[in-house]
Amino acid sequence: GSRTCMGASLAFGGPMACQYACIGFGDCAAACPFDAIRMVDDFPVVDPDACVGCGSCVRACPKGIMELIPSGARVWVPCSTRDPGKTVKQACGAGCISCKMCVKACPADAVVLEDGIIKIDHKKCMEYGSECGEVCVEKCPRHIFRPYQSGEKTAQQSRAVAA
Repeated sequence: GSRTCMGASLAFGGPMACQYACIGFGDCAAACPFDAIRMVDDFPVVDPDACVGCGSCVRACPKGIMELIPSGARVWVPCSTRDPGKTVKQACGAGCISCKMCVKACPADAVVLEDGIIKIDHKKCMEYGSECGEVCVEKCPRHIFRPYQSGEKTAQQSRAVAA
């Protein structure tokens, strides 16, 4: 049969050790009516110039890990785990362990741990400005925060977190 993220998710959860990782079969890319997503090494790469923010990719992802990020965002977190830190340490060398160092370090109060997952309030972050020096990127011991460039996210950036 055809390989789809939805099919793999229903059948066995996907090929990665982390149950929250991207499955990589491209349901998000297939759902995009603007061809703004291409799959590179089984990871979605979004072309921000083609993306109109319609959310089709978000709805198509059975793992719920696709997120619309504002074009002016300063940082992003590609890790979507909700597992406790001990479980993450055993399964993944790069996942969030919920240590909250980023939460404590953020002067804008734009980073929160909500339902076991790190969330960024991009509006608060952008309003605060660059004076913080993206301290969340610096303070994260697992290096899951990434500076957000208004260009494409590379598959290598995503792969480093999902490995």
